[in-house]
Amino acid sequence: MLFKRSSSLSAVPDLAALPANAPLVSTRGIEKSYPVGPGQTYVLRRITLDIKPGEFVSIMGPSGAGKSTLLHILGMHDGAWSGEYYFMDQPIHALAPKQRAAVQKRNIGFVFQSYHLLDDLTVYENIELPLSYRDVRKSERQSIVADVLDRFGIVAKKDLYPSQLSGGQQQLVGVARAIVANPAVILADEPTGNLHSDQGREIMELFKALNEQGTTILQVTHSETNAAYGRRIIKLRDGFMERETP
Repeated sequence: MLFKRSSSLSAVPDLAALPANAPLVSTRGIEKSYPVGPGQTYVLRRITLDIKPGEFVSIMGPSGAGKSTLLHILGMHDGAWSGEYYFMDQPIHALAPKQRAAVQKRNIGFVFQSYHLLDDLTVYENIELPLSYRDVRKSERQSIVADVLDRFGIVAKKDLYPSQLSGGQQQLVGVARAIVANPAVILADEPTGNLHSDQGREIMELFKALNEQGTTILQVTHSETNAAYGRRIIKLRDGFMERETP
């Protein structure tokens, strides 16, 4: 298999401990608003959803529907919201910022539209970075990163910097970085938005392969083609969940 999990890095233990059929991600009444004059402008309203381990879910909706905002809340980048959010049965809404950050770093991989690679780090160093959050020994990190570089076909690029790569190559490195530590879930925000169609298809096929091997994936996309890779589609409009499509 292209993405066989490395034996040197254990899977997230809490995930294995989840009760059968329990959701990996669960929200109840999530709301996000900003003060405007004497009132509030809502970006998200009463978002209630469950995502089980191994699902591939696409979030769609017009610009301003709240898609990226929801993704950043689920990714624990944003702590200014109300409602309840459970991740692996942990009440994220009740955790201190430092505790949330620890859960995020050990369990969530991110893929962004704009790649978000660190310009002063090489391809190898960018991919290695998430392993430091798990206190993986240097010898183990070397083995894991070498394995990922080989599987993604980018061994020859390992000493290059992001500015020396094409957009498609940068996004490939971004996906490699997201999966190197075997996260419980990958959150992708318009992952093919800056790529041409062939490059975009390659990235989506990588996601498909990862999901078939058990990785949970939640993506935000405007593309009907990309959304169809998901096993279900959640549609947002004006901050509300409009409907789900199998």
